[in-house]
Amino acid sequence: MLKKIFLASDHGGYALKELVKVFLIRKKHTIEDLGCFSLDAVDYPDYAKLLSENLKTEPYSQGILFCGTGIGISMAANRYSHIRAALCTSVEMASKSRKHNNANVLALGGRIITDSLAIDIVHEFFKTNFEAGRHSLRVNKI
Repeated sequence: MLKKIFLASDHGGYALKELVKVFLIRKKHTIEDLGCFSLDAVDYPDYAKLLSENLKTEPYSQGILFCGTGIGISMAANRYSHIRAALCTSVEMASKSRKHNNANVLALGGRIITDSLAIDIVHEFFKTNFEAGRHSLRVNKI
């Protein structure tokens, strides 16, 4: 069974969010787009908070956050104790963030990575499972 994936972005990540949304729909994932819905300037902390609130009400769901670099929105999201947002710029980072850190949110930079790399990262993130074991001890300390 596929989990729900929440998507949220600021204006800098809007175009990449739209591209990834189409990919996820084609892969039959259940998604909910929380915005933003245009290139008009908005504040990324508001969208990180919105995604965080939705993940709290649906704890087995996951999310993807987008901004220009992915840095600001991942920092904003990680202030919430139930969020483990991983900013990934490679497929290897996506894999390790899931295997070793049990990341539940992927952060991507719309102005940093190519569209094709973003799709590869998203695919890897959602196909990879947490390895648990020794990694559980570390994740629990977070």
